[in-house]
Amino acid sequence: MTRTRTNPDFLNGIPELLILEHLTRRPMYGYELVRAIEESSGQQFQFGEGCIYPLLHRLEEAGHLSSKRETVAGRSRVIYRVTAPGKRKLAETIESWQRVVDTVNHILEGHQDGLPAVS
Repeated sequence: MTRTRTNPDFLNGIPELLILEHLTRRPMYGYELVRAIEESSGQQFQFGEGCIYPLLHRLEEAGHLSSKRETVAGRSRVIYRVTAPGKRKLAETIESWQRVVDTVNHILEGHQDGLPAVS
């Protein structure tokens, strides 16, 4: 059986960044978060629940998220919120991501030898 990949390999670490960013905006439960990431990315990022839930648990264990069971639309849901350490982690991750983006852009623009790296 061949699996269809929806996201490129270089996205390692991006789901965590997007989880923290979205939960900083408002608390959400897992499936709601999956849909929010898809919608806010114009369907460019499609991280399934099998990707998101382990990250939510890991971020919670690390103290970056807290969770509380609440009733939403008559259903019991685990709602996740970003903690103060999670906000610091998000700021550090954004800074690191921006350095990566800037460096890749620098290389693609050909600044090393004055010639474009991509024609």
